Amino acid sequence: MAQDAFSVHSLFGGAISMTFPDRFQDLSNVRQVPDHQEAFSDPDRDESIIVELLDLKHEVTDENSAVWFLQDLATEQDAEGGMVIEQSGVIEAPALSYRNTPAVVTTAVGQMAISKGRQGREAQNIVRVYLANLRLKEAGTDVLITAYEPVVINPLSESAGTVGAGAVRPAEQSGRTSMAEVFKVSVTSFKVNDWGLFQA
Repeated sequence: MAQDAFSVHSLFGGAISMTFPDRFQDLSNVRQVPDHQEAFSDPDRDESIIVELLDLKHEVTDENSAVWFLQDLATEQDAEGGMVIEQSGVIEAPALSYRNTPAVVTTAVGQMAISKGRQGREAQNIVRVYLANLRLKEAGTDVLITAYEPVVINPLSESAGTVGAGAVRPAEQSGRTSMAEVFKVSVTSFKVNDWGLFQA
């Protein structure tokens, strides 16, 4: 079965790079994406990857940070039934060191009911959300890498037109790399090429 072709993608003008499948298209070619975000989507499967740079949340502890951001995301998306399925411990990323302070990485996976864009609750899809928080403390930045994988598409959702309503066929059965694997490769390949990005 054909698997996805992966390549290194430049983010934020080349200041950051990350590896993920070529089937994910840059959403900034289709719609406005905020400056602190890079967003990519595979419209055929309604899967997406978003990288976000946020000011470091000092009040959030390292070990709970990914779960905290996942719950924050659920609130922001007006999601119902937010549920943390798994959470990792705290991992240090020596390759992501700045001023000799390694980044601290935590991940969490949740499942929630989210509607697309401005569609209401009656059009909510069940989505699995993978979230990694890379804490670049010396750079004062929380990096979020979030991957969305629809599990069930609501017939009223605008995604039903392209993906089809009902349970979504697992990526592996469609000759695609699973979102769990796409997420893992994205997080482990994340690299800062220019720390000047965080000085702005």
